[in-house]
Amino acid sequence: MRFALGRPEQWPALIDELLRARVDVLVVGSTIGARAALRATSSVPIVFAGASDPVAGGIVTDLARPERNATGFSLGVGDQFAGKWLELLTEIAPGIAHAAVLWSPSNAAATRFVDRLNEAARALHVDLATHQAADARELDAALARIASSAAQGLVVTPSPFAQSQRDTLVGFARTRRLPACYFAEEFVDAGGLMSYGPSFEDSYRRAAGYAARILEGAKPRDLPVQQPTRFDLVLNLATARALGLKPPQALLLRAERVVE
Repeated sequence: MRFALGRPEQWPALIDELLRARVDVLVVGSTIGARAALRATSSVPIVFAGASDPVAGGIVTDLARPERNATGFSLGVGDQFAGKWLELLTEIAPGIAHAAVLWSPSNAAATRFVDRLNEAARALHVDLATHQAADARELDAALARIASSAAQGLVVTPSPFAQSQRDTLVGFARTRRLPACYFAEEFVDAGGLMSYGPSFEDSYRRAAGYAARILEGAKPRDLPVQQPTRFDLVLNLATARALGLKPPQALLLRAERVVE
């Protein structure tokens, strides 16, 4: 296993190392990783497990029949679920009138996330401010702007960089006493208030199944790109109490998991 730890410049060297080890299948966990793998090899099969939008990300042109040596599992584009982040945030903290969104252009689906969030904000009558952050310098500047703004809540959208900055983002929300909704449950386990999105665990489990089929002789072009089958809501009750929030019973019943 190799990890880029949110540093995309590491991908070429990591993939080259694996190719020199003569692996039979490359399994990667993001759009950036899949693109780097495709640049490195046109022969070794690639299975991706965490691409938000494989078509927009330039990994495949046809979900039903991938034409190159890569296939895998999409996390679903922002059209499907991004608006839910803001809806859930206003459900657990009904007084929110101003919210901030943190996004990274490194995610090919990022603009769709922002578009759907803006639509949700108009429907919910929430003033939404978006902040771009693709590296540490931009993140520091974005968090400073959010801290000095009227934001009463925060939405963090998916990207490998945001994943690598989990503790920083959770710590910022805790320090500023901002209810925040994240895209992955690891943020909730680290003390974040709530998360909603496709199950990464389920995506990787299904990717392992594709890798096994390829090792048995299947070709990537014969395995269609699959969409997520699970969207999980995870809540942290301790964080909610610290923020003075009482999650509605209906929200608790919808949660896949509740962290006490």
